[in-house]
Amino acid sequence: MADIRTAIFDRKTEASAETGEYLSASSGYAYPDVLVETDWVAEHLSDPAVRLIEADEDVILYEVGHIPGAVKLDWQVDVQDHINRDFIDQQRFAQLMNRWGITNDTMLVFYGDKNNWYACYSFWLFSMYGHTKIKVMNGGRTKWEAERRLLTREVPHYEACVYHAQAPDETIRVFRDDVIFGLKNPGRRLLDVRSQQEYAGELSPTAEYSHEEAQRSGHIPGARNVPWNSAINEDGTFKSAEELRRIYSCQDITPDNEVVTYCQIGERAAHSWFVLAKLLGYPRVRNYDGSWTEWGNIAGLPVEK
Repeated sequence: MADIRTAIFDRKTEASAETGEYLSASSGYAYPDVLVETDWVAEHLSDPAVRLIEADEDVILYEVGHIPGAVKLDWQVDVQDHINRDFIDQQRFAQLMNRWGITNDTMLVFYGDKNNWYACYSFWLFSMYGHTKIKVMNGGRTKWEAERRLLTREVPHYEACVYHAQAPDETIRVFRDDVIFGLKNPGRRLLDVRSQQEYAGELSPTAEYSHEEAQRSGHIPGARNVPWNSAINEDGTFKSAEELRRIYSCQDITPDNEVVTYCQIGERAAHSWFVLAKLLGYPRVRNYDGSWTEWGNIAGLPVEK
């Protein structure tokens, strides 16, 4: 099938000889190798050691057009266990990777819409399953499309392989009881990354995201509010480390504290987890993926507005 766009910008920047990422030397990120730029992706479209994974909030975008060679991660289908309201187990994760022709040595690069909202969510989830060769394309679909780079509707086919999955490492995840237990912990910071209106309880819990229902509005007592998209530039890329540190420190979200991020179902919170843990190097950051959909529906749990 014909490509939707064929223009690829020829940008020449210095590349790291070891990792191949195009990143500003002045970014100041703690782990700059978790990001790759669009230039790098364009040069690795035919690299068999790299697998592009598109993870969108709007799951039909992939069919509209995607980066050549990219597979589609449907967050509503591929990684959710709807019976247990949890993520897929170790065996099903291995089956997913086998289906995409991914081995334990394959470099995975996530990208998507909404400023890489679900791309970072996927990065967090795949981190739990122990796949270490994972990166996010800085700027996501927004930047790729703005640069009029190649998109296609052709769905790639990869030969099935054998992937050895690990049991989930949930040290980067936090559950409801731990959140309750930590409400009076002075060394913990709860970070609500939803909009200011959601945080203040000024929006109906289902006003914006009908699939994320909660009976009550507001926020968890003591939580600070830094909306997830505060970390993003207009072009969809991440702000510099200096800017990010300033944004979070204004709400006393500092690396000496344990930080627990949450939103409505944990996806936006995973984006902020990525910023804090990977770009800024905060040593103790966990994502409460039960988030407000769980907290706002449980009788007896305190709420602030």
